[in-house]
Parts: sequence; structure tokens; C-alpha cells
Amino acid sequence: MAFSRLRAHSGLACAQADLDHVEQIVTASGTSFSKGMRILPAKRRQAMFAIYAFCREVDDIADGDTVVEDPAAALEDWHSRVDRIFTGEARDALDRVLIAAINAFDLKTADFHAVIDGMAMDTGAPIVAPDEKTLDLYCDRVASAVGRLSVRAFGAPTPDGEKVAFHLGRALQLTNILRDISEDASRGRLYLPKELLERFSVPLDAQEALYAHGLDGVGKILAKRARDHFSLARRAMAKCPSSAMRPARMMAASYEPILNALERRGWRNPEAKPKVSKVWRGLRTLAACAR
Repeated sequence: MAFSRLRAHSGLACAQADLDHVEQIVTASGTSFSKGMRILPAKRRQAMFAIYAFCREVDDIADGDTVVEDPAAALEDWHSRVDRIFTGEARDALDRVLIAAINAFDLKTADFHAVIDGMAMDTGAPIVAPDEKTLDLYCDRVASAVGRLSVRAFGAPTPDGEKVAFHLGRALQLTNILRDISEDASRGRLYLPKELLERFSVPLDAQEALYAHGLDGVGKILAKRARDHFSLARRAMAKCPSSAMRPARMMAASYEPILNALERRGWRNPEAKPKVSKVWRGLRTLAACAR
């Protein structure tokens, strides 16, 4: 494929206009993760922008932020689109940058499909009190699969890099779930596992669970799991190239203060916003970047 303008040789072999389009998707999303992406060398940064833009596109379909007649069908179309991309067929700028990223970092088709399947779990009937196995599958698809794509772009396509993806993805997603219990309930969603809810006599209903005395016990156990995953992720990071793990360390450093604040607040009043020190969170993130 001929391009009229190519990015400098240090980046992906894509037209500047295509790279700019993908970067704009990331910028418009306002994601805090963009800071971690921007410290990467050009080629890795551009690949991460493409991975994030793909995730943004399918997530918007699942959340209803992209107007489509049938979200499930739209996500199924993305499965077909991924298959075409892996044969080298491109129809727009995102496709072209994804192809370049796939070729540069040996990204795996199964991980793209897993992300789509995770978003599909959020379409149709809301998830309410899934069993433990389903919750873990959901975390793997919407978070750890993204991590598996990311660690390859970071420069750690190794078994230890896979462990970072496994544990950090689950740590981040469990923190999100614990933080967003009230917001999710307003959408009829309850991601807390059925087994724990029943153990603490919490109703298997999104709104009723908010006011149950046992919710605090459920929150504490899931927070402990998230903390264990953060610890295991750091252990795996230590076995990977330090420079490759810089974005992962930044993500962990940004999210752990949220988990700390949630544990201090507890889950007796999940509608109250946890108090996170922006200064401390920023210092932790900078320290992770400097290592």
C-alpha cells in the first residue's frame, strides 16, 4: 500500500492522517491511561493508541454511546471486521493502523475477539449477580485481554508479561466494580458475585443491594482480591524489562489509591464518593514513571 505521507521510520508505517485520526479518538475519550501511553516510543505509542481506539469503539457500542439499531449485531460485525483485518483487509484509518500494529508486535486475534465478547456481555439484559466463574470471565475479557494486547505493544511478549496482564487487568476491573456499585445499580447492573452476596445475605437485586448491611463484607473481600492481584502483578512486572513495564506501573500507581480510598470509606454507603488525594495519586504515578 502506498502512502503519500509516512510517519518517520521510528513509528508505524502508516499515513500521518491515519495516525492522527486514531490519536484523536484517544484524546477525545479523555482517558487517564493516555498519560501512560504517551511515554512510550513512537511505534509502541501508536500501537497502543490503535488498541485503545478499538476498545473505545466496541465499548461505546456496548454502553449505548454509539447509536446503532442492534448493539449485539454491531459487535458481531466487529468480529467479522477483526477477521478481515487479520487477513490484511483495511477499510478505514483505524483498520490500517491496527494492521500495522498487529504486524509490528504480533498481536493475537483471540485477544481482540475476547474484548468484543466482553463488551457483548454488557449488551442486552444487564449483568446481575454473576457467579464467580462468570465474573472472572468478564474481567478477563474486558480487562486482562486488553492487557495481553498491551504488554506486547509495551515490549514484554513473555510469560511474565502475560501474568502482568492477567493480574493487573483483574485488579483494575475489580477496583472499577467496587467504585461503581451505585452507578451500575442505576443501570440495573450488579457485578458482585452471587456466591458472596448470598454469603452476606445481600439481595440479588441491583438497587436493593445498595442498602444491605452485608454489602460492606462483600466489598472488603473483593477489595482484598484486587489488592492481591496488584501484588502479583508487581511481582510479575519485576521479571519484565523495566522500561516496558513503565505504563503498567503508572496504571497500577494511579488505581491503587482509589482502592485505598474505597477501603477507608467502606461499602455501608456506596453512593458516597471515595476521597482520593490527587497530589498523592500524582506523586505515586510520577514515581512509577521514573523507575
